[in-house]
Amino acid sequence: MISEAKRAVILIVEDELLIRINAVEMIEVAGFEVVEAASADEAIAILEGRLDINVVFTDIQMPGSMDGLKLAAAVRDRWPPIKIVATSGHELGPGDLPEGGRFLPKPYSPAEIMKTLREVMVA
Repeated sequence: MISEAKRAVILIVEDELLIRINAVEMIEVAGFEVVEAASADEAIAILEGRLDINVVFTDIQMPGSMDGLKLAAAVRDRWPPIKIVATSGHELGPGDLPEGGRFLPKPYSPAEIMKTLREVMVA
């Protein structure tokens, strides 16, 4: 008997609690498993302890030792197979994200999240 395929695991990194809760709900409804972090430092600790993260979905503007762009660069350097989706209410410049990273402008809809995550999962 073939077991059901494992759901992709998305690490959401967002310092604003209400935005994080909303993103978690949208991504869970889209059929993904979700892990949450309130900062880039917390996200790094989670990534160091788990081998099942497929995508890091991060806000760009965050307090702490690194913002979302520095987190994206760290993820690309240390965990190259992990896909990166960065989100912000501000525009990004060319080359701000590591190669293969995707930008999703805020505010985003459930349909935009689902489309973006599905696209990065097959890329």
